[in-house]
Amino acid sequence: MIDRTLVDSFTGFVLETEPGLKQALCATFGRDRGLEATAEALTYAWENWEIIQTLDSPVGYLYGVGRNKARSWARRDRPYFPAAPASHEPRVEPGLSDALGRLSDRQRAAVMLVYCFDWTFSEAAEVLGVSKATLQQHAVRGLRKLRRAMGVAHE
Repeated sequence: MIDRTLVDSFTGFVLETEPGLKQALCATFGRDRGLEATAEALTYAWENWEIIQTLDSPVGYLYGVGRNKARSWARRDRPYFPAAPASHEPRVEPGLSDALGRLSDRQRAAVMLVYCFDWTFSEAAEVLGVSKATLQQHAVRGLRKLRRAMGVAHE
């Protein structure tokens, strides 16, 4: 028989943390692999819930689980970020998807979490398992590479 308290605590955890975990993994690995990695990480969390719920940073730990799964699937594939539909006025620069795909995983995650999803440097650093200073370096370098790739002068 399933312990209802265990199910309820896990359900609350998923409702609270899944959006951020999904953003972090999709920012790192692209939409498709990021969604798969999120599902794998949450499955792992359920299977190990009694341990996971005692961790200081369960989301950061699960990001690592998802990251390791995603890396094992396709080490050489660049992440896939869908381009804006050609039939619509683009709200996003059409070359952005390809430029994001050329950033390192860490740079892409830092740039997307901080500048696209409005995470603080501290929040992103905690989930990605790096120091705030390291996260800031990845974000600055990634943004610089994006600007060069997009032909935008740095101000």
